[in-house]
Amino acid sequence: MTESHPRISKAVIPAAGLGTRFLPATKATPKEMLPVVDKPAIQYVVEEAVSAGLDDVLMITGRNKRPLEDHFDRNYELESALQKKGDASRLAKVQESSDLATMHYVRQGDPRGLGHAVLCAAPHVGHEPFAVLLGDDLIDPRDPLLARMVEVQEQHGGSVIALMEVAPEQIHLYGCAAVDATDEGDLVKVTGLVEKPDPADAPSNYAIIGRYVLDPHIFDILRKTEPGRGGEIQLTDALQQLAADEKVGGPVHGVVFKGRRYDTGDRGDYLRAIVRLACEREDLGPDFRSWLRSYVAEEM
Repeated sequence: MTESHPRISKAVIPAAGLGTRFLPATKATPKEMLPVVDKPAIQYVVEEAVSAGLDDVLMITGRNKRPLEDHFDRNYELESALQKKGDASRLAKVQESSDLATMHYVRQGDPRGLGHAVLCAAPHVGHEPFAVLLGDDLIDPRDPLLARMVEVQEQHGGSVIALMEVAPEQIHLYGCAAVDATDEGDLVKVTGLVEKPDPADAPSNYAIIGRYVLDPHIFDILRKTEPGRGGEIQLTDALQQLAADEKVGGPVHGVVFKGRRYDTGDRGDYLRAIVRLACEREDLGPDFRSWLRSYVAEEM
C-alpha cells in the first residue's frame, strides 16, 4: 500500500524580481501586476494555488512591490463607490482578489536568486511540505497541474517538480532533468538536474517549469548551497542534491505536463498569452477572434 504523507496547505510565490525585460513598464509597476487581459498575472497564480487546496499563500516580495499587497487587500473606498452605483458585477471582481486566500508577505532584502527567495519562506513554512509557484508560468485551470503534483507528493513523499518536453535547441533556456520512467504515464523519477545546460550536454529535453512541491529538508540544503550560475543561489542545485540522495528528504519525482501553459516571461510570449486567453473568453472571444481574423487577413 502506498504510504500517506501530510496534507499540503501552504504555497510560496517568489515575486521579488525586478522585471527588467519589461522596462520601462516595470519601472514603477511590479511585473507581476502587468495585466493579462483584465487581471494581473499574479492573481492567476494565486487562484491556481487556491484551486489546488492551498489557501495559505506567502509572497516573497522586494522593494517597490507594495501594489501586490494592495491588490490582495480590501479597497473600501472603491467598494463603497461601486456599491453606491449599484455596480454589483465590478464590485464582485474587486472583492474577489481580497477574498481568495490568507495572504502573507516577507521581503527578500537582497536579490540572491530563486533558491534564496525560497529560503526566505522557511520561518513561515516550518517543517511542512509546501508548493512554490513562479509567476512567469500561467497554467490553464482546465489542466490542473498543481493538484496532480500535490497528489504525487502525498503518495510518495519527497519533492515533485513540473516538467515539460521542449525542443532540444530550447533546453538551454531552462533547468533540465535526467529521469527514469515509472509505471505511471505522466510520472518520472528524477535522477539528476542541471541549470540551463548546453544542448549537447543536456541529459534530456525535459525542462523544469515554474511549479514545485518541496520537502522542507530543502531549507537545510539551501542554507549550505553556494551561489551557482549567474552568481545566484539556484533552487535547481539544491534539488540536485535531493535527487542524488533520497535519504536526505525523500525522492524527487517529476510530473510531465502536456496541458496549456502561458509563458509571460518575455514580451513576445506575454503578448501571445493575452491573445490566447482573450480568444478563449466567452465575453470577449467571439468579437476579438472576428477582429483578429480580419486584421491578420489585411496584414497578409
